[in-house]
Amino acid sequence: MTFTSRLAVVALASLLATGTAFAQTAAPAAKTETKTETKTDAAATADKKAPKERSAESLECSKQADAKGLKGKERRKFRRECKKEAKAGSVAPAVPAAPASDKK
Repeated sequence: MTFTSRLAVVALASLLATGTAFAQTAAPAAKTETKTETKTDAAATADKKAPKERSAESLECSKQADAKGLKGKERRKFRRECKKEAKAGSVAPAVPAAPASDKK
């Protein structure tokens, strides 16, 4: 092999080696956290997984929607209106008290 062919082989090998070196991504920065942050993150994750408490009105409206066989947008619309009506019906209007001076 001549000097120029050796030089060409070394140059080619160098290009291949540097190409793979630049192709690697930088390692993500180390995350430093305290025990309280870890507990808070765990609590937040647990809260996301915990099912929300549903009101009696919501459950009743769901049962009615199931009985009607509603699904999708129709079901959501029905439940929204049903819950509005249930909340409006459960909040009784304030009745003024009778004046005490009527008793004689």
